[in-house]
Amino acid sequence: MIARVARTGTLDRLAIGLSGLCIAHCLTTAVLVAAFASAGSVLLHPLVHEIGLAFAMLLAGFALVRGFFQHGHVMPLWVGCTGLGIMAGALSLPHDGSETMFTILGVLVVALGHDLNRRGLI
Repeated sequence: MIARVARTGTLDRLAIGLSGLCIAHCLTTAVLVAAFASAGSVLLHPLVHEIGLAFAMLLAGFALVRGFFQHGHVMPLWVGCTGLGIMAGALSLPHDGSETMFTILGVLVVALGHDLNRRGLI
């Protein structure tokens, strides 16, 4: 069983890394918006967030579903999907700081799901 879980570890580590990049993007954007209003407008463009969410959903969907079929525990899948839902919901919030807070919360929940998946935990 441990060997099977190890095979999903690479995808989950990649997904956790993507979660870290998302948090870095959110925090950097907030700093850049405060420092450079013109740069912030590019980084805050809705298309950047929509493409990022689509990429996160594809990667998370593949890694979490694959992990479920390998170790049989549904909890990591549900935790990850909850985080993706929080991230998707954040797209509908205004750019007043609440979007950033909910996106970071969602990213952390998705990363937790990937960590549980990588470890094969329920």
